[in-house]
Amino acid sequence: MAINTNGYSNLIKTGTDTTTSTSSSTTAASTTSSDTLGKDDFLKLLLTELQHQDPTSPMDSDKILTQTSQLATLESSTKTNTALENLTTQLKQSVNSNATALIGKMGSIGSDAISLSSGKSTYEVYFPTQIKTGTMTIADSTGATVKTIDLSTVAAGKSGVLSFNWDGTDNSGTLVKDGAYSVTATYVDSTGAAKTTAFGVYPVESVRYDSGSTYIKLGSQYYAMSDVVEFYDQ
Repeated sequence: MAINTNGYSNLIKTGTDTTTSTSSSTTAASTTSSDTLGKDDFLKLLLTELQHQDPTSPMDSDKILTQTSQLATLESSTKTNTALENLTTQLKQSVNSNATALIGKMGSIGSDAISLSSGKSTYEVYFPTQIKTGTMTIADSTGATVKTIDLSTVAAGKSGVLSFNWDGTDNSGTLVKDGAYSVTATYVDSTGAAKTTAFGVYPVESVRYDSGSTYIKLGSQYYAMSDVVEFYDQ
């Protein structure tokens, strides 16, 4: 935003009052020390120009009207910014309020892939009903089966979010390369119903707010709400 300082410059050029010039220079320095010129600084500059204008060459009415118009524009811009900040706060509060309604629904992080690092991986899979028999399958990026786990041996009678450890070996006991592997499971529950599930899909257990951001608890971890790609009823 341009600032008309002709009258202010005339004051420095006259050199008739050293004290006045020094005071005016200090005022100019204080208003330019910040990257943003506020409305109070703008008004202070305008009043200083009017107070110390050269009597032999006073500011004309056009200049005064121009700077007054600039001040009004700055005031309007400030009010607009304040209104936008208030609106942003209200929107965040609305999002937070709506997030609590997600508790009890299912949330998906959009991937069934676990990470194998240094031959170790710990992951969680959600089983909505009690396991009777079944198989968990770990596959590589091509879809080829690397490891199968007998659920009737490791998780019979269990349900909910279950934690598993993989030592990085395939079905033949050979250590496979570190990387991403998909995890899916098919099982028969205690009622005899066939079920399927996978890593990355869990019930929403709670919602946490931190520094203006919303986090969703899926399994034992919290995910940023923006990282959860889908919510749906169980």
